[in-house]
Formats: sequence, structure tokens, C-alpha cells
Amino acid sequence: MAIPFPHTSLLPLLALPLIYWAFNLRKQTKLVFYVHDYLSGYDTSAITVAGKDGPQTSVLHFGTMVAVDDPVTEGPDPKSKVTGRSQGMYINSQLDGKGLHLVFSVIFTDGEYKGSTLEIQGADLFAMKEKEFSIVSGTGYFIFVRGYGIMTTQFIDIPNLRAILKLDVTVKHY
Repeated sequence: MAIPFPHTSLLPLLALPLIYWAFNLRKQTKLVFYVHDYLSGYDTSAITVAGKDGPQTSVLHFGTMVAVDDPVTEGPDPKSKVTGRSQGMYINSQLDGKGLHLVFSVIFTDGEYKGSTLEIQGADLFAMKEKEFSIVSGTGYFIFVRGYGIMTTQFIDIPNLRAILKLDVTVKHY
């Protein structure tokens, strides 16, 4: 005697747990790191490359473009362990000069994520205490990454254009 098979209309219901499991294979990783952005001093890591008045234009003026190669550290202290570099550009994209558009890669050169990258893009509106940004891509440990981050200013010296930024990042990846 054959065992009766459940009605075929129940098969999609049986497949739901399998589909749910397949779509939840992604890992979630939370990171905190600090970017030391210095447009002046002996340890300059960013320079103005274009602007209304050429390379002498302040980053605080609309249309100014800055190239960056900032150290990334474990803590806010400039002497903290360097774990990578933040390389890319900022463009002052707000007419009143009070906001940047950020496009940069965080390249991990030490630690657990050495050899991996995160690609970051978003707005840095000076008036906001916390600025959200997108993680749009990644490599290595962060392949097929998606996520977001919150940037807060830990230290700022406006006359000398020096800042230390804290990035709190949450990403999902395989």
C-alpha cells in the first residue's frame, strides 16, 4: 500500500522555511574605526586639487574637490594602531559651502580584515551632529557587502582644517 503524498498545493508552504534560510545566510559585522583627516601640518593626508580659485581654494567653498589618503586607526588618539587608509575624494557640493559629498575606500592594511575594503559614499552636512552614509560595495572579507554607517566628529580644528572622525559601521555580507 502506497503512502499518500500531501496535496501539491502544500508544496509552496513546505518550501517557505528553505527559502527563508537561503536568504538569511548573510553575516552582520559591526565596526568602529577613526579617520584622521588633516589638510595641514607635517602629517597632511588630504589636499585641495580643484576649486574656484585653484588648489588654494578652501574645502569650505562650494565646488572644491579634495583628494584624501587618511590614516584609519583603532582609536581616536593619533598614536592609535593604524589599521588602514581612507582613500578617495570629498567634493563641497552645497551652494553655501556647508556640506561635502564623500566617495572613498577604506582599505584595511592590518588586523582581522587585512586586504579587504569597504566603499563608502554619502553626504557630510556640517550642521548635523551624526551623519549617515552608505556602504555600497566591498572586497575580500566584505564581498557583496551592503550597509550603512554613522559618522561623528571626535575632534575638529577648523582654522587648520584638521579633524578626527569616528565611523560606526554596520554591514551585511557573505
